[in-house]
Amino acid sequence: MKNLVWLIGLMLLGWSSCTKKDNAVIVPVNDQEKSDLIFLREEEKLAHDVYIYAFRKYNNSTFSNIANSEQSHTNSVLNLLTQRNISDPTADLKEGEFLNQDLQSIYNSLVATVDSSENHALIVGATIEDLDINDIHHFYSHTTNNEILLVYDKLTCGFRNHMRSFFKQLNTLGINYQPQFISVSEFNAIVNSQNEQCGLMTGK
Repeated sequence: MKNLVWLIGLMLLGWSSCTKKDNAVIVPVNDQEKSDLIFLREEEKLAHDVYIYAFRKYNNSTFSNIANSEQSHTNSVLNLLTQRNISDPTADLKEGEFLNQDLQSIYNSLVATVDSSENHALIVGATIEDLDINDIHHFYSHTTNNEILLVYDKLTCGFRNHMRSFFKQLNTLGINYQPQFISVSEFNAIVNSQNEQCGLMTGK
């Protein structure tokens, strides 16, 4: 009987340890972090939706590959929101629809540019990644939450890879893209370096 009690005690201790390990503590976010994540969720949807639109129009696999990566990006942001019971701003929105009216206007302008030519669509792609990198630089300065910073790191890694993909195609076509949001030095450092491995995200 004593051995049985001892064994049960060990089992309960083991279960207790697993529960603590499996139920990681979720660190709450402040208002600024919440605002940034909500915006980023829609911004990544914008990138995804523009690239899907461009792929349908020109059947260029670069757009579909990067759209898949953007879906992974926006899902990682959604996980952070869901864990903290923050409503998803993109819930029930159709492709090309956004709650944030600034993003809606940007989307409308970008797809109009995509319509004009495949070369312009590639420039739009580079511009989106340029803007994403710039925006997330600001978001980094708003948080010390390690879980959020890890997601930002993976997203930024993906953005750099996407920029390289668009730059390579544009360069082949003889089109010299000039950064509009990040610095020239950062842009040159990105496009003159190799693709990176971005953890759980493909970054392709």
